Amino acid sequence: MSDSSKIDSEKVPVSKGLARARGKSRRLAMQAIYQWQMTGDSITDIKQQFFDDNDMSKLDSAFFSEMVSGVASSISELDPFLEKNMSRSVESVDPVERSILRLATYEFINRLDVPYRVVLNEAVKITKEYCSENSHTFINAVLDKVAKEIRHIEVQSNKS
Repeated sequence: MSDSSKIDSEKVPVSKGLARARGKSRRLAMQAIYQWQMTGDSITDIKQQFFDDNDMSKLDSAFFSEMVSGVASSISELDPFLEKNMSRSVESVDPVERSILRLATYEFINRLDVPYRVVLNEAVKITKEYCSENSHTFINAVLDKVAKEIRHIEVQSNKS
C-alpha cells in the first residue's frame, strides 16, 4: 500500500460517480472475498475471474483489486480486531457476514481517505442486500466498535 492512499483524515472530496463506482466495487470485492473464503482458490485467479465476468467500466477497478488482495493478505491483522469486538470467533460468523466484516476492517485500517462513516454505512447496505433480515444490526455493532478502536480520533471528532 502506498502512502498516497493513506491520506490523513482531511477529507478529500469524492465525486458522486466515484462514490457510486466504489460502492459497486465493494459489493464485488465482498463477493470475491466470499468466494476465496469458501474455495481457497488463488486470490489472483478469483480477481481475474471477476475482471473477466463483470463490466469493470462502471467500477473503480483499482479499488476493487486493492480491497480483495488487501483482505486476503491481511487476515492475521484483521481477525484479531474483529474477535475482540464480538462474542464469538470470526470463523463461526456466516461467511458472507465474515467477508463484509473483513472488508470494512481492512478499509478502516488502510483507506484513511474514506471516512469511517462511509465504510460503516456501505457495510450495512451490503449486509441488508446479501444477508438475513437482522444481520445488519450485528455488522453495525461490531464495526462500530472496530471503528472506535482503529479510527478513534476520527470517531471522537465526529461526536463533537
